Amino acid sequence: MSPKQTVQKWVDAFNRVDLDALMELYADDAVNHQVVFEPLRGKEKIRLMFAGEFAKAKMVCIVENIFEDGEWAILEWKDPLGLRGCGFFHIVNDKIVFQRGYWDQLSFLRQHELPLPKK
Repeated sequence: MSPKQTVQKWVDAFNRVDLDALMELYADDAVNHQVVFEPLRGKEKIRLMFAGEFAKAKMVCIVENIFEDGEWAILEWKDPLGLRGCGFFHIVNDKIVFQRGYWDQLSFLRQHELPLPKK
């Protein structure tokens, strides 16, 4: 499977809120760094992060572009409320070993009427 195909499977699992399918795509020692949070290492911590985020709000990832370069895929996305972001995925042997996501947390919280972070 190409990195681009792996990211498309990731998007499909994300949109179904299928944690098991999502976690199948990660290496055991994967690192997920959503830039608004500290990096997470390992599938269990990544699973907990996704479970918590899915519990807070209905999230939908609409693919605008998926680019591929060697072992890397870059996902440019939007959601139905107008939020945009991008994710960088390093994929080795069909498993995500590193992911970094860029998105505007403040806009996300406001759109979903969630509490804003304390100053």
